[in-house]
Amino acid sequence: MRYFLGKIGLFLLTLWAAITVNFILPRLMPGSPADAAVAKLAQNGPVTPEMRSAIEAQLGVPKGNLFSQYIQYLDNIIHLNFGVSYSNFPQNVSDLIGAALPWTLTLVGIVTILSFIIGTIIGAFMAWKRGSAIDATGSVSSSFLSAFPPFWLALMLLYFLGYVAGLFPTSGSYSPGMVPGFNLAFFADVLQHAILPALTILLTSLGGWVMGMRNNMINTLGDDYVTFAQANGLRNRTVMLKYAARNALLPNLTSFGMVLGGVVGGSLLVEQVFNYPGVGQLLFLAVTNQDYPLMQALFLMITISVLVANFIVDMLYGVLDPRTRR
Repeated sequence: MRYFLGKIGLFLLTLWAAITVNFILPRLMPGSPADAAVAKLAQNGPVTPEMRSAIEAQLGVPKGNLFSQYIQYLDNIIHLNFGVSYSNFPQNVSDLIGAALPWTLTLVGIVTILSFIIGTIIGAFMAWKRGSAIDATGSVSSSFLSAFPPFWLALMLLYFLGYVAGLFPTSGSYSPGMVPGFNLAFFADVLQHAILPALTILLTSLGGWVMGMRNNMINTLGDDYVTFAQANGLRNRTVMLKYAARNALLPNLTSFGMVLGGVVGGSLLVEQVFNYPGVGQLLFLAVTNQDYPLMQALFLMITISVLVANFIVDMLYGVLDPRTRR
């Protein structure tokens, strides 16, 4: 119990620190958040103080001292009020993120989980068959796939399977004439648009999980408890899964927590190549357009998601490996 309470306390402290840093950093930057909007308006003529005040009021520029701003900032986070987007005025930041988040969670989230499961199973099997043709072929293939930059593979798949072969759509999340709704036609269209970006993410991430699990399990197979289990006549499948693979999985689980937390941030380059309307593309547009409220909300959301994912992994560690609770 002390282990779990300690992890909960550390999570809350880290969460508060992340939220506070996200509040401080934009305020260390020179100028006001309204300067970018004023600069654009000034191209058409002089900007009066009254006009600047009106712009600041529309954009929700914080007023008062630093402490009152911090209290208001915390209240806004609780109510999911991140202000108005500069580049998509007058849309709220929360609405923009809410529209992009489901696409990223569906695409990147599902593919990441599948990649972890498939890679872990293949890596465990390769380690059990170490030195065989299966192990050699899998190792070479995994190293080959891991060497591909995601954006390069995305471009290759887009060109050959999209433009040349015409097998899959080349951009977007669904066809322009398709009306979104809970029906089979819409889901089939969305699935068809997601195949190429999903295949890109799966192929480029699979090799890392395979080699990580393989190397961890090879080290585990040399431990005494595995040898003891084999000497007692247990079936190879039981030794592989319940003894070797279970303990070899723990280091991979930590990496999975980090990667799973980053799912919310999307796969920026892949989403850019396929023009997929996820959080990654939204972050790119926010940075290029200097949309500070949108950037701040996205950075905070990504940071919190990583912290939550690692907190869940820490809890699982305490359940799967009782030694960590000592």
